[in-house]
Amino acid sequence: MSDSPLNSTTGLPRQTADSPGQPAGNSQPAQVDHRDANHREVATHVAIAGVGLIGGSIALALRNSGFTGSITGIGRNRQRLEAARQHGLIDRWTTDPAEAGATCDLFVFCTPVHKIVAGVRQAAAASQPGTLLTDAGSSKEELCTALRDGLPEGVTFIGAHPLAGSEKQGFEHASATLYHGRTCVLTPWPESPPAQCARLRRFWELLGMKVVERSPAEHDSALARTSHLPHVVAAALAATLSREDGQLAATGFRDTTRIASGDPELWQAILESNQPAVLAAVDRFQGELDRFRKALQDGDGPGLKKLLEDAKRNRDSFNIP
Repeated sequence: MSDSPLNSTTGLPRQTADSPGQPAGNSQPAQVDHRDANHREVATHVAIAGVGLIGGSIALALRNSGFTGSITGIGRNRQRLEAARQHGLIDRWTTDPAEAGATCDLFVFCTPVHKIVAGVRQAAAASQPGTLLTDAGSSKEELCTALRDGLPEGVTFIGAHPLAGSEKQGFEHASATLYHGRTCVLTPWPESPPAQCARLRRFWELLGMKVVERSPAEHDSALARTSHLPHVVAAALAATLSREDGQLAATGFRDTTRIASGDPELWQAILESNQPAVLAAVDRFQGELDRFRKALQDGDGPGLKKLLEDAKRNRDSFNIP
């Protein structure tokens, strides 16, 4: 049993700064291969706030990539965090973002978007210079603007959004391959340190992702149309079906409403945080619905067919992994 100080929140040995990935008191150097050395250029101690589907999949993918450093989970539910540790997703856990921020060199926030800013500020206040903080949130301009200034000297926040997920919740559904072949959007500001941008890009690439960069506003405008509006439409469609009609629902209804099963609290926060862009997308979609309605109301068969043909052509032009 290690004689190192115990983490006051978890009862696990507290990590020291000179031994990332190892409990305090363990002076045995880790065996490092070339792949591990590449990982250490990105991070040696990763903290993940929100060890659910997204955060849990990051942990699994990171391990699967050959990462041998330490992974700390942060959350509110001690029982769930301990279960995630026992399942091998994380090495240790805490309910205090500042405690994790004091020892990690890369911190990923996978919490609901309305909780990210406060969590980042709390962790950053305890972080050492050189620490990189990022997130996996679905909207960017509001939180990136809030975190553009005011962090400690040498501590950097750069927004990120891995375009992968599921309507399912919890680390039990986490997958080491969730991010393989998918796109991650980084949303740095012009003044974001280039070395930290490159480091964050490499982190997501290690998880198997293709990385692109957009401004926070560009990201939110695009995601309103490709992610947020589809959720609104799926939810609205699901709400129109009666229990009696549900007996006749098949694959078409299932496929178009699958994402409506997502966490309502999470999606409320996403939609509210990107309100202007989502409203613009809803208005544009309403215009398309009006065109379909008019063609049906007027008995305009050729017009209706053209709407369907145009939609098919547009959809078939996309290569979505």
